[in-house]
Amino acid sequence: MKFTELNLAGLWLIKPTSINDSRGFFSELFRYDKFEKTTGVQANFVQDNFSYSKQKGTIRGLHYQAPPLAQGKLVRCTRGEIIDIAVDVRPSSKTYGQHVAIKLSANNGLQLWLPQGFLHGFATLTDNCEVAYKVDNYYSSELDGNIRWNDPELAIDWGIRTETAIISNKDKNAPLLADWQNPFLPMDNT
Repeated sequence: MKFTELNLAGLWLIKPTSINDSRGFFSELFRYDKFEKTTGVQANFVQDNFSYSKQKGTIRGLHYQAPPLAQGKLVRCTRGEIIDIAVDVRPSSKTYGQHVAIKLSANNGLQLWLPQGFLHGFATLTDNCEVAYKVDNYYSSELDGNIRWNDPELAIDWGIRTETAIISNKDKNAPLLADWQNPFLPMDNT
């Protein structure tokens, strides 16, 4: 596995190593010992999630789960291609309000680790996209929240024509960052 720390503290891009032969390939997608040693994160994954998006141009996000059940996520695209978005909303972070956009696809095999305190979303760049992600806390509908995907303050390039984007009503009507009551506590050393 190859680990690359991204420009927002706590985000890691992970490239699993594949063993290829005439039949196809084998790859370790996650190894706790290597993950912890490299990232310093002691993730205890408790739930696997999976989403399917039928059409190119589908946007899901920007989502979060508030404390005390905030979630860290290990995200990968298992079919098609997405642009994955992570926005730092940790109050004391030097990179608060900044984001990264990473293309994840079945072909490139990349995975993105997002710690607690980040908004997460993605846009599908192809039809029939499947996205799988592990989380380190159980889902809670009471603590589920979102920020508007096209908030001008965030200025995210989703990699698609936003005027024809396919978006849920929940995501269309989410609050702007400026109007949001941040549930995340200030963190040290970010």
